[in-house]
Amino acid sequence: MRAQGGRMTETQLILENEQATEQLARTLAALARPGDALLLTGPLGAGKSVFARAFLRDFCGNTALEVPSPTYTLVQTYSAEICTVSHFDLWRLGGPDELEELGWDDARDGVVLVEWPERLEDLTPADALHLALTVGPDGVRTAHLRGWDGRSDGSALLATVSA
Repeated sequence: MRAQGGRMTETQLILENEQATEQLARTLAALARPGDALLLTGPLGAGKSVFARAFLRDFCGNTALEVPSPTYTLVQTYSAEICTVSHFDLWRLGGPDELEELGWDDARDGVVLVEWPERLEDLTPADALHLALTVGPDGVRTAHLRGWDGRSDGSALLATVSA
């Protein structure tokens, strides 16, 4: 996740198990700050819910935090020490114009974690961290990260996730 020659590069991490996904989430939660957006994509079973739950619990400093899926409510908001964090699931969103009703502009003052971010269309934050989780035919899960240039590099993330 660092810029090389003015271009954003992608970091790819193999996630050996659920604990590696959780560790990646905790590492990124420690790097997150007000105004950040994490855009989470991936097929069913790739680990999006595991990632979101671990990220929110760590960012909020509460390992027992109840983290329901926002599939039907579209957004769940949590209080953290440094700011509010909002978890959006935009699958059922009719269009980006509906984001105003969900409090998107206010939520951007804190941290936003967004599932189905392609539904943001023109509202996609330019400085977001794009996190795509994939599952290969062999069942191996991989995280592809792009964004947050200069915040952390791929080798540091790899060392943290592998530990």
